[in-house]
Amino acid sequence: MIEKTNQQRRRVVLGGLASVPLLAAHGLAEAQKSNGKASPAFNIPAKPEPISLRAATSAVIVVDMQNDFGSKGGMFDRAGVDIAGIQKVVAPTARVLAASRAAGIKVIYLKMAFRPDLSDMGAADSVNRVRHLKMNVGKTVRAPDGRESRILIRDTWNTDIVAELKPEASDITVYKHRFSGFYETELHATLKRLGIRHLIFTGCTTSICVESTVRDAMFRDYLPVLLADCMNEPIGQSNHEASLLSTEVSLGWVSSSEEYIAALSRSRSLTQA
Repeated sequence: MIEKTNQQRRRVVLGGLASVPLLAAHGLAEAQKSNGKASPAFNIPAKPEPISLRAATSAVIVVDMQNDFGSKGGMFDRAGVDIAGIQKVVAPTARVLAASRAAGIKVIYLKMAFRPDLSDMGAADSVNRVRHLKMNVGKTVRAPDGRESRILIRDTWNTDIVAELKPEASDITVYKHRFSGFYETELHATLKRLGIRHLIFTGCTTSICVESTVRDAMFRDYLPVLLADCMNEPIGQSNHEASLLSTEVSLGWVSSSEEYIAALSRSRSLTQA
């Protein structure tokens, strides 16, 4: 029933998107013009249509793939939340990061974390503070290796990126204290400085922090591409699918890790030919 409804929505909405490829091409031309870089284009099969990107104007955004959400002993795990789905996306995400770095594409990590005094959590009655405190944010705990740590607090084991996706020296890490990576952070200024227009999204959770950041990216005229098999959430598969559909029809593009990596490989082969 859900799939039938989604198909009906696609038929209604996608019929009015014929001009999107032209907009994407325009955005790419403007990005190249703004930063003066000319790197080979690579074309990714995606919904609602293929999209052309360049390494120099693209960045991979890794949203909240940290121990509190994806590791045993983290916040979700301690709260009894099933983290199997988040753990499942680690392997394809690792392959995406390796291929992206090899192609010269910038990798940017977003990390949900609060200051030790919780001063950036919001007012006493704010939804952000109240709901996070219900998840024991700020509580002192023991990390799996025995170290003292705190739930969702900066510079602790809990907010470290999961070991399999550990950032490299050339990567950028941005702390955030709301669901969107753009709210009161340096992300927008960083992307502008680097001349980035296309954002390739991975991470968790799809309908909360990923979608919040995607929406804010689209509002700022970035061009978001979601890799569906590199994101998940414990709330439910229907929420995950709804976020992908929203992106497909209104916010950007949806593809997969295999299509993305294959596109990079084809581009590299053409360049070397």
